[in-house]
This record gives sequence, C-alpha cells and structure tokens, in this order.
Amino acid sequence: MIVHIVMFQFKEENKERNIAMVKERLEALVDLIPELEKMEVGVNFNDSERAFDLSIYSTFTSQEDLDAYAVHPEHMKVVALIKELTETSKVVDYIL
Repeated sequence: MIVHIVMFQFKEENKERNIAMVKERLEALVDLIPELEKMEVGVNFNDSERAFDLSIYSTFTSQEDLDAYAVHPEHMKVVALIKELTETSKVVDYIL
C-alpha cells in the first residue's frame, strides 16, 4: 500500500472559508477517482507556529495508482484551486 500525505498552509484572506471549500472538494475525489482507495482530510486546531492548516492522508494500492491520481483531471482541478489559495505545501509518500 502507498500512503500519500500532503499538508497545506493557506493564505490569510478568507482562510476559514477557503479551508472548508478545499476540504469539501478533496473529499469528493474519493467518488470521482477509482485509483484513490481512501482519503482523510483534516483541519488543524493546533495554534503552534509549526502547524499547517489542512492535511490529507490518502492511500493507494500501487505506485501506478498514485501516478494515475496525480494526473487525473478531477484532481488537477482541485490542485489548481489549492495553488491559488495556499502559501505552501509539504508532501511525503511512503510504502506501508
């Protein structure tokens, strides 16, 4: 199993609204992309300076499935939105 984790730091303008919107759009991908086995989307409540605003934890059966997800048109729509609304992101992928 492949685990894909991404964390996002959102821009301050309309931050709460944008986080909620992105969370909804990300969660919808589970029904739209067959290769996406599971996705959890979490909104941060920790006020640490090191904290990010939103994270995703998703799983895939294989590297090929992760690669297909990465370029899937529905995923790319969400990626474009996220790029507009965030300052930075971090990713980690590993085999479980």
